[in-house]
Amino acid sequence: MLKYVDHTKMGRGRHGWLDSHFHFSFAEYYNPQNIRFGVLRVFNDDIVQAQEGFDTHPHQDMEIISYVVQGELSHKDSMGNAHTLTRGQSQYMSAGTGVFHSEHNWQDKDELRFMQIWIFPDQRGYTPNYGDYRFALEERFDKWLPIATGYNNKENNAPIKVHQDINVYATILSAGKSIDFKVGGDRQAYLVCLEGGADIGDIHLTMRDALEIVKENVTITTSDGCHLFIIEMPYDDACFKKFNLEKRLNNTPMW
Repeated sequence: MLKYVDHTKMGRGRHGWLDSHFHFSFAEYYNPQNIRFGVLRVFNDDIVQAQEGFDTHPHQDMEIISYVVQGELSHKDSMGNAHTLTRGQSQYMSAGTGVFHSEHNWQDKDELRFMQIWIFPDQRGYTPNYGDYRFALEERFDKWLPIATGYNNKENNAPIKVHQDINVYATILSAGKSIDFKVGGDRQAYLVCLEGGADIGDIHLTMRDALEIVKENVTITTSDGCHLFIIEMPYDDACFKKFNLEKRLNNTPMW
């Protein structure tokens, strides 16, 4: 099953210094029919103006991945980490029992665009942890680059490990190219077109559009080139049964 997600109908957050597209309920956007997709709780497409950002704030019991599309993302946290990432690079933070961090765009004039992704962990109470990986952009040219995977997944060589049964990939497809992605009979995936345009059968994705993929293999083609990001995970029903998400969703803030 495939479900097209139109970016023009997503939640929005416009604050002058910040312009966000919310794939799921977040902050001022709340839709009880659009809280999550499996263990994927948040996927925000954020544009941050120069010399602005998210000041120090807390997180708890969430696996958080950030992926930079353009500009520079500067992170600082209560664990003593302070790093700056650029296009195509990614950071990971396991909030666990609690952590404080900030994210800023300290560039003089250029915008920062990055994806902010929250994943439900497989249990509460992990020790907070941070990591980042400075992938070379060409590592994802016309192929899937493994970004992140679960600690227990021995078949995926992604350098970022998370406390959840997921697999995260990115690719930059050249004009006229195609690529396959397999989704097993007990799995699902969330595909986002970060840049350019892509086609899956008769479904066309433009920049910021998404596609929910359930128990179905797909072939993705592009006429003019595209930058894609995908999160593969257990099928939705399995998520509820295994990770008790229904109870936890009732106790999870929408911001």
